[in-house]
Amino acid sequence: MKRVTGIGGIFIKSANTARLREWYQKHLGIQVEEWGGTAFSWAGPHNPDGHGTTVWNVFEASSNYFNPSQAQFMVNYRVDKLHPLLAALRAEGCQVDDKVDESEYGKFGWVVDPDGNKIELWEPPEKQ
Repeated sequence: MKRVTGIGGIFIKSANTARLREWYQKHLGIQVEEWGGTAFSWAGPHNPDGHGTTVWNVFEASSNYFNPSQAQFMVNYRVDKLHPLLAALRAEGCQVDDKVDESEYGKFGWVVDPDGNKIELWEPPEKQ
């Protein structure tokens, strides 16, 4: 079974989201959208038509979306098949969140690594 197939997103917490977004836009050229982040489109040998995105976003420092992790960041990994992967991670003794979100944006699940970092796993919708 394929596990991680790429990076789906990078999420950063900040006590001053406007300042951080402005810094990234000014110094690194990241065009921050009205919703607070950006979506980088990409193509490659495995994806010649360029279907897919990597999202970058800044969250408020008070956000509990990263809980139970105390880290200021979270990585979202693209996966091939979420439900079988979550089952395999549970069988391997990993700390897997019972919650799974499914929407038009895909399927999302979470696991915590040995250092306590929450990791988001994302099975994108078809053709993404």
